Parts: sequence; C-alpha cells; structure tokens
Amino acid sequence: MISYNLRQLKNRKSSANKKWYAYPVIDETVNLDGLAEHMANHHSPFTEGTIKGILTDMVTCIKEIMLEGKNVKIDDLAIFSIGIKNTQLVDAPEEFSVSKNVKGVKLRARATGILIGKSLDIDAQLKRARQNSISSDEGGGSGDGGDNTAITEP
Repeated sequence: MISYNLRQLKNRKSSANKKWYAYPVIDETVNLDGLAEHMANHHSPFTEGTIKGILTDMVTCIKEIMLEGKNVKIDDLAIFSIGIKNTQLVDAPEEFSVSKNVKGVKLRARATGILIGKSLDIDAQLKRARQNSISSDEGGGSGDGGDNTAITEP
C-alpha cells in the first residue's frame, strides 16, 4: 500500500497556485542489504542463468517493495521510488479523491553515488546524430531509414 499526503502548490506564477495534489509518503528506504534479504525470502535460485535470474528477481522485488510505499536504494546506481500521477489539482483537501484526482503511479529514479549529475557530466561525451537519420517505414524496407551512425561534434 502506498501512503500519500496532500500538498498545496505554492507557486505564485502558476495558475495552479494553492491547488492540492497527492504526494507519496515514504516511510523507509531499503538499501542493497535489505533488498538482498527481501530477495532471499523469495528463495532465489542459483542455477543456470543465475545472473539473469537474480536480476529478474531483483526487478520484481524492487516493484514489490515500492508498492509497499518504500524506496529502494542501489548504491552507485539509483534510489527507486513511486510517484503519483495527479490528473487534476483541487482547491481544498476535502475536494480531493483518489478516483477523481489520481491517474496512476509512476517509477521515479534518482541517481546515487557515481551516477549523480556531477559525476555523469564529467564522464559524459555527447555525439550529434547525423542530420538525415530520420526513420521511415516507407518502401517496405527495414524501417531504419538507412545508416544512423552518430558522428562526434567537432
């Protein structure tokens, strides 16, 4: 179960200023050890395809933990959490209902450790795609539009 609080938007420049919306409440962040313990409770097999099996199990378990209203942190990767997709903001808390004002939930991921923005900025190399790399399904071909090799910006 995912808990939520109502928050009031406080942005004078927004037409939605002072409207209310749902925001998830996170009561705990599960680290890699906690995730490993959770996965052990699922009796993860260590047979052929162990790596793929473990990663597949990990994804399933991350989803289960997030649907319990918890975050999952994988060091040097990300903190995974649930976000709420609000459809309409309301003027007062008593006007809010999940059925009318919430469209669903979404996955959020915030980089951690070596994947934080500053580290990525230092390590990132940008390439500009070739101008004529537009995909097309015309002509019954492969649909890839030809050679889409990226070139380095001078």
